This record gives sequence, C-alpha cells and structure tokens, in this order.
Amino acid sequence: MPSFSYVARDSATGREIRSSVDASSEANAIAALLNRNLLVVSIQEKIAKKGRTSGGSVRLQDLVIFTRQLATMIDAGLAMVQSLQALAEQTDNKVMRDVIKDVTTRVEGGDGFSEALQKHPKVFNKLYYSMTAAGEKGGLLAEILGRLATYLENTARLRKKVKSAMMYPTAVTLVAIGITIFLLVKVVPVFGDIFTSFHGKLPTPTQYLINVSNVLKGYFLYFMGGTVAVVFGWFYYIKTPAGRTFWDAQRIKLPIFGPIAHKICLARFCRTMASLVRSGVPILEVLAIVQNTVGNVIMEAAIKTATTDIERGEGISNALSKHPVFPTMIIRMITAGEQTGKIDAMLERVADFLDEEIETTLSGLTSLIEPLLIVFLGVVVGGIVICMFLPIFKLSELVSAKH
Repeated sequence: MPSFSYVARDSATGREIRSSVDASSEANAIAALLNRNLLVVSIQEKIAKKGRTSGGSVRLQDLVIFTRQLATMIDAGLAMVQSLQALAEQTDNKVMRDVIKDVTTRVEGGDGFSEALQKHPKVFNKLYYSMTAAGEKGGLLAEILGRLATYLENTARLRKKVKSAMMYPTAVTLVAIGITIFLLVKVVPVFGDIFTSFHGKLPTPTQYLINVSNVLKGYFLYFMGGTVAVVFGWFYYIKTPAGRTFWDAQRIKLPIFGPIAHKICLARFCRTMASLVRSGVPILEVLAIVQNTVGNVIMEAAIKTATTDIERGEGISNALSKHPVFPTMIIRMITAGEQTGKIDAMLERVADFLDEEIETTLSGLTSLIEPLLIVFLGVVVGGIVICMFLPIFKLSELVSAKH
C-alpha cells in the first residue's frame, strides 16, 4: 500500500503535525486525516527505496535502556508522546534517536504504538511489537514493557557472559597462532641456515620443523590467502539454508560447547514463550514468534511441526515431545503447566534453571580452559624450541662430520 507524507494542523489546537499515512490513494489519505480532525496543508506520496527499511539496527543494551525507561515513565502516568520525546532527547545513539523520533511522529499522527514500532523491524523485532500490541489491547502496556525489559536484560546478561567466557580462549589461541607463525617464518630459518652449514644429518624432528618452515616461508602469502578464503567461505556457507541447517544440527552435538549452545536455545525458547503467554498473545501466534527467535534451524523445524499438531487439537507438551531436541524435563514442566493453567510460570522457572546451568558451566569451563590453553601454548612453543635445540646436543658430531 502506498505511503503519503503530509503536513497538517490539528483543528482543535492548531499544532502543526508532520508524519505519514498509508492509504490506497491520495484522496483516501486526505479523508483519513480529516477523520482525525487534521487539516491537510500538504501531502505527497513517498517513493520507497527497494531493499531499504526504516531506521537501522541498534545495540541490545540501547534497546534495554529504552524499554525500561519507557515502562517506568508510562507507569508513572506520563503520556506516551511525552515519554518518547524525553527518551529521544536523552539517548546518545543516533540511530536509536532517529527511530524514537519517527515513532513519536507516527504516534502523534494517530498510529498505535505497536503499529509505529512495526515500521522499524531492524530495531523492534516481531516479539517486541507483538508484546506491545497485546499490552495496548489489554490496557497493560506499562506492565508488558516491564516484562519485556526484564526479558531483554536477561538476554543481554547471558550474551555478555558467553562473550566473556569465549574472549580469553580466543585471545590466547590467536596469540599462540601468531607466535607459532613468527617462529616458523623468522626464527627457525636462521637456525636452519646455521645447522645446514655443518652438512650433517639433523635429528628428524628438527629436519621436519625446518621443512615446514621452508614451505610456510615460501608460500606464506598463499597460505594466508587460503586461510582467509576458507574462513570467509565457511561463514558464507553457514548463511545459506543448507549450511545453516548443517551447522545448527552439528553445533548442539559438539563435545563441550554443544550442550551450552543447546541450553542457550532452550532458555531462549522457554523465556520468550513464557513472556508471550503471560502477555496474552494467542498460543499459535506465540509459537510462530518463538519459531523465528529461537536461533536454531532444527528447533525452528520442530516448533513448526508442533504448531501444526497443536492446530489439529493436540496439547503443547504432546506436540513437542515428538521431537528429541526438547528434553524430557521441559516436556514435563509444560505438562504440569497445562494441567495447572500456569504454563508461563513453569516455562519461566525452566528458563531460570537453564540460565543458572549455563552460567555454572561457563564458569567451570573458563576455569578449565585457562590451564589447558597455557599447556597448549607451552607445548607448541616449547616443542619448537626443543626441536631447534636438539642439534646442539649433537653439535660435536656435526662439526666432526664437517671436517
């Protein structure tokens, strides 16, 4: 449907309003504005740019702050427009500020809050505007925004813990690779030239290391180019439907990190579903939203199949129990929630339990990874040093062989 940008004046207050309205024609747009008691000064059809959306992406932390502050302001009795204007003035993120201003203009023009949010899908996903729409319909917008802020805070905290846990091993691994390449390209060839000048037979480990160093030094640019190509090729592959399906199926089966990735997806499923059910969103719409936010293709397919079974009259627990990706503990808690009518509370408890397990596992893994990485670094660097010093113990034989 075409969109028209307009300048109008409120017939009651005389205040100028600049916004946009969706209508099938310019005449219908003017008629819709007149029904809102707005006198049209100028109106023009927007020319949409293909492939572009309103607004842009913002950090999760900025979205958390916006949601929590908006919930507090509305709960305190401030009007929606006044609250949005205050938030637009105090935010430091330019993209977020522009998005809030646009939402404010749309709300001033008569759009609903959730309807205005829906114009910015890069900032406010389907979960966000579905919950706000349910809050607007039920007259519980402040409470829903508070729940949404809590949900986003939990998500941000978990994401931060995962990143913190992975930062140290990633840094140490990169340092180990950098040191190893430096030794092989710069240091080993110097020792190799010295040992070769004796024309003696070097120990097998030393000779093997020198051969590796010569190959790496001679083809260093090809090696780096190939490594970059493999890395970019892998990331490109996992963005394709087939690659994403393969990676999502394998990453939850990895020896150490697989259970963590699986629990993160399950916690997101439980917490999102609990928030939506508690907000009054219909169960089929809840499953459609959760399907798009769970973050794993295998779980998405399972939820989609379960949704079809639920449409046919099956219970939620029975439909999900057919898929092994959902553990027995979650199925039993959902069953208890269905029987008691408190499925949202049960899912919230499961999400809290999974978050605690993830945090405990990450803490233990971090403590375990540190000594393992130190040992790994010591073995790699120490192995290279030992290989270089082995010929020194046979230096007298090499000198004798030379003479």
